[in-house]
Amino acid sequence: MKFTETILRDAHQSQIATRMHTEEMIPGLDLLDQVGYHAVEMWGGATFDVCLRYLNENPWERLKTIRKHMKNTKLQMLLRGQNLLGYRHYANDVVERFIQHSIAEGIDVVRVFDALNDTRNLKTSMKAIKREGGHCQAAISYTTSQVHTIEYYVQLAKEFEDMGADSICIKDMAGILTPTNAYDLVKGIKGQVKLPLELHGHATSGICEVTYYEAVRAGVDIIDTALSPFAGGTAQPATESMYKIFSDQKVADPLNEEKMNAAAAHFAKVKEDHIQKGNFNPRVMKIEPKILHYQVPGGMLSNLLSQLNDQNAGDRYEEVLAEIPKVRKDLGYPPLVTPLSQMVGTQAVFNVLLGERYKVIPKEVREYCKGKYGRSPAPILPWIIEKAIGDSERIDVAPADILEPELDKAKEAVAQYSDDEKMAIAYAIFPDVVSNYFKAKQKPEIVNIEII
Repeated sequence: MKFTETILRDAHQSQIATRMHTEEMIPGLDLLDQVGYHAVEMWGGATFDVCLRYLNENPWERLKTIRKHMKNTKLQMLLRGQNLLGYRHYANDVVERFIQHSIAEGIDVVRVFDALNDTRNLKTSMKAIKREGGHCQAAISYTTSQVHTIEYYVQLAKEFEDMGADSICIKDMAGILTPTNAYDLVKGIKGQVKLPLELHGHATSGICEVTYYEAVRAGVDIIDTALSPFAGGTAQPATESMYKIFSDQKVADPLNEEKMNAAAAHFAKVKEDHIQKGNFNPRVMKIEPKILHYQVPGGMLSNLLSQLNDQNAGDRYEEVLAEIPKVRKDLGYPPLVTPLSQMVGTQAVFNVLLGERYKVIPKEVREYCKGKYGRSPAPILPWIIEKAIGDSERIDVAPADILEPELDKAKEAVAQYSDDEKMAIAYAIFPDVVSNYFKAKQKPEIVNIEII
């Protein structure tokens, strides 16, 4: 079995809110390139947004830089299907051109998923990945409910295979996949699907290492891990530790431990710098067994607490946690992954703080009830739909089918700043963020001259 390293994307996204700068990565890139990983995940997810919004970096330049330093290792990104890297559905022209540029600039593997496991929302992106010569890894958004059975996931994996996926990933974003279920799920998929199977988990609940062990025993081909400085807690299990376990078992492809340890030493210094800057909250390392019941991803837990503290309602945290599974059931058991996790969490906060369930329904939840995010796994309660959208007609087609092309308008909007189509695509996804990024770039630098 093989390893995908997450330290350049999910690991620091999970532990320091994606605040690692490209310059901090560079000294470790040549080392990572010599370890022998199956792939290194280094782009997508929140990295694109955070580069522009907080780090004053061009995410496309980050991709070019990492590709320049890593010639021998496949580079992997995470893509939210028709949502790309944002929080709504984007028109097909934006999706297709984004994928074309991503692969042209150096992405090898695109892990693509839909928050609702609605395969209609993956057709455009999967076709584009294949057309551009990329490796298309279709990901299952893992959750549990009355409808999310082993048979459900096996059928989904078979559908991915029929759609042209090159490999499949079980994406356990909350760390709720138990060892027994992992064994059964891997066995079930491997028995029906011929594609390589990867497992992505989080250590938040305290069981991920055992889950990985059982998944490998069942025949999973690849696991996602993070070098130890950014491993554990809300991130993935440690690469070094998992490699030791599976190399002793004689099932792991060989990795260069000397280079791995040298890379870990570099990123340990990076981690320490971020601790000093206050970017690391020790809470992300806390084991949260409660998520096995509430199914709330680790990052969502901290966001909920922050929301409640802002309302001087931190003491109602447990009430909100208990409300989340109820809201999720009401809304048809959506997996708690972006953007559905934020929507369910916000609705739960409103239900608790206002003292009346669904007294206020946020805009995003209304649009979900209307069908603008796709097909819910199970039916949404009819009375909630009626309260959310009244007599408005629900959408029964793929949401992107009713969207007009967006790219030309985005090009016009950024023409005063740039003629680079890649930045027009970025604007189409994050218009306000990209506008602020360009405005900041135009400000003259202040030079401090010391008079002696």
